[in-house]
Parts: sequence; C-alpha cells; structure tokens
Amino acid sequence: MRYWHPMRIVLTKGLRQDHIALRRGDGSQAAFDFPRKGPVPHDAFHFFVESELAMRRGFWGLVAGGMDPAAVGALAAAGGHASASRAGTPAAGIVELLQAERLVESFEAESWSDGQSDAGIIAMAEPGWAASQVPPPPGVPERLGAIRERIADFSKDWKAAAVGEAMVLEWKDTDFG
Repeated sequence: MRYWHPMRIVLTKGLRQDHIALRRGDGSQAAFDFPRKGPVPHDAFHFFVESELAMRRGFWGLVAGGMDPAAVGALAAAGGHASASRAGTPAAGIVELLQAERLVESFEAESWSDGQSDAGIIAMAEPGWAASQVPPPPGVPERLGAIRERIADFSKDWKAAAVGEAMVLEWKDTDFG
C-alpha cells in the first residue's frame, strides 16, 4: 500500500532574500532563494491562491508533481507566457500557471497598499488574464474571501517574524479531490 504525504514547504525570512526548502510527498527535496520585493514572499501568495482554488498545475502543483522550481519559469516561457518574448496563445499546460500568476500579482499589489477590496482584486486581475490570453480560474469570486483571510493570517505572522525565522506550509494535493 502506498501512503501519500503532503509537500512540506519551509519559508525562511532573510534580510535581502528569503529561502524556501521543500520536501515533496515522495521524499524528494528542492531549495531556492528569492529576492525580497514586498512585505510577503511572492511564492506564499501563490500557495494561498493555488491551494484555495485547487489548482494542480499552478506553481506549487507543478513543484509538488516533481518539477524543479527553476524549471517552472522556463516552462512558462516555452509555453507562450504573455510576458515572455514569444508572447502568444499559451499552451494548455500552463493555463493554470498563468491564471494563478495574474491573481497573485493582484493580491501582491493590494498588499503593498493595504487595500482589501474583492472588486479591486478582480479589476486588477482581469486585464492580466486578458493579456495572458487565459480565462479567470473557476471559483474566484466565491473563494476570494478565503484566499484573503489566509494571506492576512500568514502576512501578520511573516511581518512579525525576525530574520532567520521560518514558517511552514503544507501542500495537500489530496484536498483537491
């Protein structure tokens, strides 16, 4: 019998860059650093958006499935990511990745201004989805409140954390049905 375990993601707060170390359900591991560009790590926004919308092919779903985190950007560029030099209709395999990225960008922008408007999030995300040539992901209006609440809880703890402190998230693909 095969037992499934969630992917464990450890985000460690740094001074100029933060660090992510992860252990997938199959036991494989990956780690990477990312520059601090806002009050909350960009990849944390991805976690809350993608897990709440049960996106299996967003950043974290792809990583949980075994893809190297650095390879996700290359996949997006090869698949016609709208901000890549080869902009065009995206390949089917990156639609969720782009849907998530545009919503993440909207929540991230909102976090910089301390705004809290579902209508504002949608107003920011819609042009991004259109430019990326993808539809909005299913369930967004119904899940915005839950996403916002999870981001707010994490943000409060992250902002209070000292440099060197770590926070743990668990990607539970089994929650997606």
